[in-house]
Amino acid sequence: MSDLPLTITEAAAAIRAGKLTSVKLTTALLEKADHLDPILGTYITRMDVPALAAAKQADADFAAGVDKGPLQGIPIGIKDIIATRDAPTTAQSEVLDPNWGNGYDAPVTARLRAAGAVIIGKTSTMEFAVGMPDASKPFPVPRNPWNTDTWPGGSSSGSGSGVAAGLFLGALGTDTGGSIRIPAAFCGISGMKQTFGRVPKSGCVALGYSRDHIGPMARSAKDCAIMLKVLAGHDPSDLCSVDMPVPDYPAFLDGSLKGMKVGVERKNHFGHPAEDAFAKDVFEAAVKVFVEAGAEVFEVEVPFYKEVNAASQVAGRSESFAYHRLDLRNHRGLYGAHTKDILIGGALATGYEYVQTQRLRMFAKKAVE
Repeated sequence: MSDLPLTITEAAAAIRAGKLTSVKLTTALLEKADHLDPILGTYITRMDVPALAAAKQADADFAAGVDKGPLQGIPIGIKDIIATRDAPTTAQSEVLDPNWGNGYDAPVTARLRAAGAVIIGKTSTMEFAVGMPDASKPFPVPRNPWNTDTWPGGSSSGSGSGVAAGLFLGALGTDTGGSIRIPAAFCGISGMKQTFGRVPKSGCVALGYSRDHIGPMARSAKDCAIMLKVLAGHDPSDLCSVDMPVPDYPAFLDGSLKGMKVGVERKNHFGHPAEDAFAKDVFEAAVKVFVEAGAEVFEVEVPFYKEVNAASQVAGRSESFAYHRLDLRNHRGLYGAHTKDILIGGALATGYEYVQTQRLRMFAKKAVE
């Protein structure tokens, strides 16, 4: 099918209009992956059999008058650090216990299934969502579909490249220090790091206990909103999960931003020697869109910006080392070189330094309230 929809919104409308079925869509995307995935390295694990079974069930539900919402029958990719009951989770590493997460769905995975989504496969990442692509390891090296000589960004690499290439219509990524936002930017799609605690992160291999997020990646902001409405909400398995009502996120996207205030931080985001010459123009064009949509745009300066950025590096490496300490002692040779260097660097941070980063974090949070 050459005219396959590229967005969740379009596919959901086509299915309900009788122009498409979930089975046809899923089959076509799996066939597309047969050709493109050897080039792009999007998947670690294809889930053809359970995906087609889920697609058949979605179509049967529609035929019986059961409509679970806009994700019903929609193929979704899952970053391979998130547990899925019918496929292994590897974290793209030879270190992780092969039995990790066996037979278990992370809350976010379970919520997607309950909404009728078709889990089509586990997507490539960087080892333990950190480090860089490593061709010496027995895992795919992900490529950017717009230019296969380039990287799609990390660490939600396969999720970003797969959405951009149209191998699935939405995906889960994780973001601790940019790992949804970077591949979304590199691949020209939408990605969202929502408020910490809004989406439960249990059932996900940890990188930074106090900083990890699981979030949506898709072709549009509206598609991300559709996914977030399903993903969000309290879950007792995550002690950081916030118990608050979940808004109807897609309903907010009516084309108007009248009454919304948007802060613009320019001081710390331009003037870097490696800055792309077009970055500022694109940024200002985006600000203009907000203004034209009715938002009140005003200049802000984030307090303690440089200090918080430095503290974030200390806290992030300390928390990552806490998770990996025993494996680094017992299985150090199985880690990729770049990943190992980053994780071992966390051992250099003292308890004093970690405490100070948390104190600074509280001061900075208070300063922007």
